[in-house]
Amino acid sequence: MGIVTVLWEKWTEFRRDFYKITVSAMVSPLMYLIIFGMGIQTTSHGEPYLHFLVPGIVSMATMTGSFSAIAQNMSVQRLYEKALDQIMVSPTPLWQFILGQVLGGALRGLYAGCVILLLTYPIRTDLIFNSLSLFIMLLNGMVFSTIGLVLSFMAKSYSDAPRYTSFIITPMSFLCNTFFSTEQMPAGFRQAVAILPLSQTSSMIRAIANGQPPDVIGFVILGAYLVVFGLISMVFIYRKKNL
Repeated sequence: MGIVTVLWEKWTEFRRDFYKITVSAMVSPLMYLIIFGMGIQTTSHGEPYLHFLVPGIVSMATMTGSFSAIAQNMSVQRLYEKALDQIMVSPTPLWQFILGQVLGGALRGLYAGCVILLLTYPIRTDLIFNSLSLFIMLLNGMVFSTIGLVLSFMAKSYSDAPRYTSFIITPMSFLCNTFFSTEQMPAGFRQAVAILPLSQTSSMIRAIANGQPPDVIGFVILGAYLVVFGLISMVFIYRKKNL
């Protein structure tokens, strides 16, 4: 029931701010599509650049949608509303609270990605997006939800959440196989960027979009990030309860 309660809170928030959430999910990706995909006519790997760009933009949208849904809201609830302290003394199992937050953030990221798919559908790129693509988008959203949870637990003030976005999310948006392939990067740096979750998500969704099977190692890497950051968030919240 704790998971359902958290998801209901997220659903209520989504209904209340539906137009704001939808517009914010559209603006930046749409600008990238217009400027890079349509304004700059070029090719990548022998294909129109738009074929490379769309899967990357979809992956990026799931990242930013899920991260922003958790990091900023949880920082405010923990630091100012003291909602986390109320959860501590409630009968709600803490693992259910964590899982509800992760699922809620992942669904928000999935929604943001689907909005981009709808926007790009009229372009007729002939790219393939199927149920496996949606699963990868959801998994990526879960990863960045847990990252958002951990960073919100580490935040010392409300202004820390935008800083995390600037230091972590923005660099990944531009470097992680979104606008250009990591193959073009210098050795060493290329390998470091390639193991980041957004790089793996973009690669897998792009492979499916072009009719190829995704690399299994991508699921392993995303699963590892999910487990590690999920455990860190659990350790934080249980340690705080036992203080």
